[in-house]
Amino acid sequence: MTIVEICVLGVVFLAISVLYSSVGHGGASGYLAAMALAGTVPIGLMKPTALSLNIVVATLATVRFARVGGFSWRLFAPFAATSIPCAFLGGVWQLDPTNYKRVLGLLLLVTALPLLLRQPAGAGGHRRRVPIAAGLLIGAVIGLVSGLIGVGGGIFLSPILLLACWADTRQTAGVSAAFILVNSVAGLLGHFAGVQQLPAAVGLWAAAVAVGGFIGSGLGSRRFGRQLFRRALAVVLIVAGIKMFLSAPPEPTPPNPPTAQEAVGRAMARSADRAYAACEPVIFRRYVSPAV
Repeated sequence: MTIVEICVLGVVFLAISVLYSSVGHGGASGYLAAMALAGTVPIGLMKPTALSLNIVVATLATVRFARVGGFSWRLFAPFAATSIPCAFLGGVWQLDPTNYKRVLGLLLLVTALPLLLRQPAGAGGHRRRVPIAAGLLIGAVIGLVSGLIGVGGGIFLSPILLLACWADTRQTAGVSAAFILVNSVAGLLGHFAGVQQLPAAVGLWAAAVAVGGFIGSGLGSRRFGRQLFRRALAVVLIVAGIKMFLSAPPEPTPPNPPTAQEAVGRAMARSADRAYAACEPVIFRRYVSPAV
């Protein structure tokens, strides 16, 4: 990448981190969309890059929302208990470029939908407790997908918390930020367990998103024309998702199946090999060893 391309992505990442951190998110889906549209970051480095930037922004958001009472251990624990190990497994699991592009394209399209809709605010002041089994199951599924693709999972958890009336807007932001943080760390550790590679420009981008995360998390729940930004970001996610689908090469055409005669011949050859392997020690002991 040229220095201009690095700087342009840095500015884009900064803007994305401001918007996402204002609602307790790390911005991984936005970073992935920007990298997909730019086409300058190798496909194998997109996941660890997004997770690394996520950690920076989610750390700032977690601290700032926790200071204003936006975090609850009781709400956080059931989801994190299973999401952390599953995010690690997802990070270890490396999809081939074709399947990664398709899964990422689907993810970007799915995450664009909540941004086009009005954000739910929860129902009145009544809050329900999270059923332990539901929290563990939801955490496991979101964690695995997060580690596999390179996101923190907050964009999935937030609407669930609000629609199920498990948290208000402030608690949703605080818990989502912490959820993103632990999943991003677990996913990145899983990735390093198998690949151990990051782009050289990640330090500059981390500094950019740190500034954006500090600004956005400070804005918190204030409204500053956010709906317009949300819809603009949704358009970016949709375009990037479509691009990922279109850039994924088609599945290779499988070779022609063998004829019946060829299949029988191969089966007979395999049987002969297995029979020889079983009989070789006996033949050696009985006929070769005495001669020696």
